[in-house]
Amino acid sequence: PIIVIEAAAAGGFSHIETISWFYAVQFFGALFGLIMAFYYRMPIVGAHSITGVAFLVTVTPHFTYSELVGGFIITAIIIMLFGISGIFKKVMSWIPREIISAMLAGIITSYVVGLIPAAQELPIVGVTAITVFFILTKWDLRIPPMLGSVLTSVIIFFAFHEFDMSALGNEIVMPIVHMPEFSLGGAISISIPLALMILSNDATPAVGALERSGYHAPTNNILTVSGILSIFTSFFGGQSANVAGMMTTIASDDESGDTDKRYVASVISSIIMLIFGLFAWALVPLMFELPEALMAMLAGFVLIGVFASTMRTSFGNSKYTMAVIFTYIISVSGISIFYISAPVWALLIGTILAKVVRK
Repeated sequence: PIIVIEAAAAGGFSHIETISWFYAVQFFGALFGLIMAFYYRMPIVGAHSITGVAFLVTVTPHFTYSELVGGFIITAIIIMLFGISGIFKKVMSWIPREIISAMLAGIITSYVVGLIPAAQELPIVGVTAITVFFILTKWDLRIPPMLGSVLTSVIIFFAFHEFDMSALGNEIVMPIVHMPEFSLGGAISISIPLALMILSNDATPAVGALERSGYHAPTNNILTVSGILSIFTSFFGGQSANVAGMMTTIASDDESGDTDKRYVASVISSIIMLIFGLFAWALVPLMFELPEALMAMLAGFVLIGVFASTMRTSFGNSKYTMAVIFTYIISVSGISIFYISAPVWALLIGTILAKVVRK
């Protein structure tokens, strides 16, 4: 939700458009989780792509809302076709995962770096939350460091700072359907990189986690349903409703209980998301009024684990070192050439370098 608000602000979206986006990704993501969990009795968790939203912050200023919706629909169709055709693993092998990870690391660097200035601006909140993060990282207390630090930040902020709760929305706003506008620029700059992020950073780790836990993951059906529900999500302004990589990994872990009961974790997660989606009209106005420093801090904590993971993957193969470095610096540069954003150039140039220049 935090990064959705930032992406919406970057694109100059209205409150109604933002509420509709927030509702769509939460509601249809929850619906995905409920359908897959009950049908397969597996801990397949639905959500939306956090890294995809982080990417959208870089492109929302350059496209109209209708063009974004069109780009999201094309993304959904791509994902659905991957599921129907069964070519997921083959196509993903064409682009080195190190390059995709380096591109993603470049996208989220600014969020992670922003954690430090935010902590300087809100020192009591920042120091306490960072301390909690490292305590939970060092000692296995069954609470994810990201979750612990985010909750600590919110609790300490409201404990030590006055905040006008009248900002909480008090008028129900219904999500609205948006008509798409399709363009070649949108397909290149939005659809393809967003689809690759969902496939590589959500679908791949989710399927891998399920198989490591002894489940026979229905990979093609996971992608097909992700694509179908993402089409519905797109018409309400949401970028996707897909399998959640990190959340599925957590739900399928041994700590989630017996193998045949772990799907309950997906059900509970989906119900919580559903509640957030249904009350988007109240939560979105409140989040717009929170201090920028707090929002930056929360975004940093949410993405710091993803950043660490992508950096490890990026430099996991020494033969791609130079290609990875150039991919990362192009992605983090924020350049835009011919209305094509930095992450797309990073992916294109990085893939070529990975194939041609190997250390």
